[in-house]
Amino acid sequence: MKKIIITALMSILFSAQAFANYTMVVPQKPGGGTSVWAQIVATELEKYLDEKIIIKHIPGARDIPGFNKFHNDLQFNEKTIMVSHGGNGVAFLQENVDYDYRKYDSVGMMNLNIIAAKRKDSNFSSEKVKFASGSGMVPEAFAMTMLLCGPDKSVDEYIQCFNEKVYWVKGMSGGQRRLSFKNGELNGTRENPAAFIKHVLSNKNAELWFHHGILQEDGTHSDDPNYPGYQFEILFKELYGTYPNGEFYNAYKLVKSFRDGLQKAMWMSKNNPHINTVRSALNEMSKNPESVAIIKEKVGNYEWIIGENGNAHVNTLVGFISDKALDVLVKFNNEALGLNSIRKNIN
Repeated sequence: MKKIIITALMSILFSAQAFANYTMVVPQKPGGGTSVWAQIVATELEKYLDEKIIIKHIPGARDIPGFNKFHNDLQFNEKTIMVSHGGNGVAFLQENVDYDYRKYDSVGMMNLNIIAAKRKDSNFSSEKVKFASGSGMVPEAFAMTMLLCGPDKSVDEYIQCFNEKVYWVKGMSGGQRRLSFKNGELNGTRENPAAFIKHVLSNKNAELWFHHGILQEDGTHSDDPNYPGYQFEILFKELYGTYPNGEFYNAYKLVKSFRDGLQKAMWMSKNNPHINTVRSALNEMSKNPESVAIIKEKVGNYEWIIGENGNAHVNTLVGFISDKALDVLVKFNNEALGLNSIRKNIN
């Protein structure tokens, strides 16, 4: 009987502690780019919440199961914060997923970018790009195809050119990809800003190739002040004398915007009673010089979009969706990248 009572008391105590703490759900294994970002942010955010944040990793195929779990179950715990990343944004456009950003409230997000690098000794005019596929890497495939193949091509011509000029390596983990790039087995790679600082800038054999720019409120993309002059559109204009346009570019703009615009975002259930508390703490953190300096050193200088502005950000992204852009996205995925993408109807 004594043992039963002690067990019951411990269970009650554990439940009380779990309820008192916030849980931040990360849809990938520890050590991944989003996991690294979440740990950085959670460490700082705790200082303004005055409560502990427990990070819960829920990995799975293409990082989808964690977000599905939040949608179907975890969001109903009022102290659960979901961290989404770019791969989730890409999957939302082209796979059957349970989650839908419009069904939650935005806590806040960093308006981030993805940076691509290449080996200094590579020459893509005479050798194939060797690039590892992975969750959320579709925009890199679109961008490198246009950079390598030039303007004024049909979707079929871009697919043929990609197959001729790019070796798209499947089945590598993030760690394997980074090691293969470091050893020269891959001559191209990409990272989010925090992982780029950690894994690429320290590599003496690597140099910046291109990035995708920062999404603005009006739907345009601006150059990244952390890596000026390397935005895809800028490099394309320098190479070919004109800015990219057309059906293939519009599909790229759609997928890169969803990937980067929602790359590191935090969500809670609709009308959550704790969301204003978390938003307020995030707002304090984003303005505190010490926290700003710590995050800037580890991630870069990127703005926060907090609260209802995050919901408006989602509405901007939805505005990029068109039937033709979705058609081209699915066609390129299936025929060039070998991804089993579906044509979704997103209303």
